[in-house]
Amino acid sequence: MVTKSRPGLSIGRLAEAAGCNLETVRYYERVGLMKPPPRTPGGHRLYGADAVGRLAFIRRARELGFTVDDIRALLGLVDRRAATCGKVYAIASRQLRDVRSKIADLRKLERALAGMTQSCKGGSVPECPVIEVLSAAKAA
Repeated sequence: MVTKSRPGLSIGRLAEAAGCNLETVRYYERVGLMKPPPRTPGGHRLYGADAVGRLAFIRRARELGFTVDDIRALLGLVDRRAATCGKVYAIASRQLRDVRSKIADLRKLERALAGMTQSCKGGSVPECPVIEVLSAAKAA
């Protein structure tokens, strides 16, 4: 509960403290990552100091590519004080596999684009190898 001696943070101040947009805070609250805070009689949200840390955790996890469901699972472990290295490892190692898969896909994409652009001189002729490759791929 937020008291007069500890007034709490408005949603704007929380967003500013965490370096994000206030709509992001509302979204995380809507999807259940942020707990709904107490409200003033006028209906304004008042977040406790712990909300800054929680929001920072969520933002960092998102930066690392964790899904909302993964973050929910991680926060659930933290909230229930059930976080063990093994449980967290399972979630993090799955994310690492996903990242490595995306990197492999991006490398394939890079090779394909490099091959297409290598044959293109960027001149003013109407024939363009890149367009030809893309058109052939469209017909396939």
